[in-house]
Parts: sequence; structure tokens; C-alpha cells
Amino acid sequence: MSYFRPTSCIATEMKDIIKKLIEFRNERDWEQFHNPKDLAIALSIEASELTELFLWKNQQEVEEVDKEKVKEELADVLAYALLLLEKYDLDIDEIISEKIKKNSLKYPIEKSKGKATKYRDL
Repeated sequence: MSYFRPTSCIATEMKDIIKKLIEFRNERDWEQFHNPKDLAIALSIEASELTELFLWKNQQEVEEVDKEKVKEELADVLAYALLLLEKYDLDIDEIISEKIKKNSLKYPIEKSKGKATKYRDL
């Protein structure tokens, strides 16, 4: 699978996914619960459920984690992130590109390559 598709294809796919999430939510009258605070909390909880799959496991056990469970929890994390994105009318490509630019300044290649050091400690 190639991760290098034209931006317009990715944007269209992302809009389609968000549209499906909105339709699912609206059919159940759940928009009333999807305020930014609760979406952020739900996102955090789902991220915790994802990390719980790996808690206290050694490297071999991590490699053997049930992929279906990872898919389910990751889907929940992504769904809440996309709903929050939609709530604030944000563009995923734009916000991630901006973050990459900021991080490239905080983590210059010559200081950070191959290191997991926090930027302030480089």
C-alpha cells in the first residue's frame, strides 16, 4: 500500500470518512454530546484503551498483541480526533504541516537524528 497519494485524493477520502462519522452520529442524535470538551475527553480515554493493550508487556508480547483490538481502539481514537477536527472546521493537512514545520525547528536533523531526546535537552 502506498502512502504517497495526491493530496486531493487524501482530502476527499478524509471528507468522506468525516461525512460517514457525522451521518452515524446524527442518526443517533448524539451531536448533543459531541462538544469539544467531551470529544477531547473521549479521545483521551480511547487513547488510554489503546495504550492499555501494550501495558506491562515485553517486546515479544507487544509484537503478539491482538491486531483486531489495536484496529478497534485506533479507529476510536481517529474517529474522535476527526470529529474534533470537524467541530473546529480545521484542515488536517494544514494543521499537521504546520506542526511538522514547528517540530523541524525544535528538532534540527543535526542535533536530533537517531535520538529520542526532548528538544530542550538537545
